[in-house]
Amino acid sequence: MCAKEGAKLVLSARRENELKRVAENCKLDSKHIFILPLDLEHTKTVEEKVHQVIEKFGQIDILINNSGMGHRTKAVNTSTEIDRKVMEVNFFGTINLTKAVAKQMQKQQFGKLVVVSSIMGKYGMPLYSTYAASKHALYGYFESLRQELFTDNIKVLIVSPGFINTDVSTKLLREDGTEYGIKSDAQEKGMTAIDCATGIVKAVKSNKDHKFVGKYEIFSVYVKQYFPKIFYKLMRKMTKE
Repeated sequence: MCAKEGAKLVLSARRENELKRVAENCKLDSKHIFILPLDLEHTKTVEEKVHQVIEKFGQIDILINNSGMGHRTKAVNTSTEIDRKVMEVNFFGTINLTKAVAKQMQKQQFGKLVVVSSIMGKYGMPLYSTYAASKHALYGYFESLRQELFTDNIKVLIVSPGFINTDVSTKLLREDGTEYGIKSDAQEKGMTAIDCATGIVKAVKSNKDHKFVGKYEIFSVYVKQYFPKIFYKLMRKMTKE
């Protein structure tokens, strides 16, 4: 979607082969796309990664933080290792990259920082305690950052998706650290990845501070706010094992 808007792209994730596949689908001139593998669980080289982007393109206009991992475990049975792994990727890795890019944007005196949180950044659900905590943390951090960077002409957008039809639920960690391996019904019925991306790009172009993206499930945020007893009863029913 960004390529269709004429953007020059830096593609980052752990799997370089997947990045190459995405780059081919973007159909951009090789001068306008840069594959830069990055693992947000290990961000000691993040400053160097940002330097490589500046050498390639000269500036960074927009950063879209879209990494994330989750778990499906009861809180008291979840190992500290899984808690830390989820927080490292979803929160610490994200803010480490953001800070490195924000410093460059301060030099430029313009830019936009986008972070993909979740509707679970607005409430918790049984079996997803640390995941929900990481998404709550993103809200607090980026809403604070927005105010700090206001005078530098740097905008901050928080995107909160609901259920998107991807394989993310199959990658959830169990208590023993293995993958859950089951695609949930909610994911199957969720918004397509293309529709989600379209919503995010529209939000970026409109200069919104926050955007919910999804189907009927985004109304759960308002149900929780105005009818909390009904909301929590529904949450327990939905996640009953």
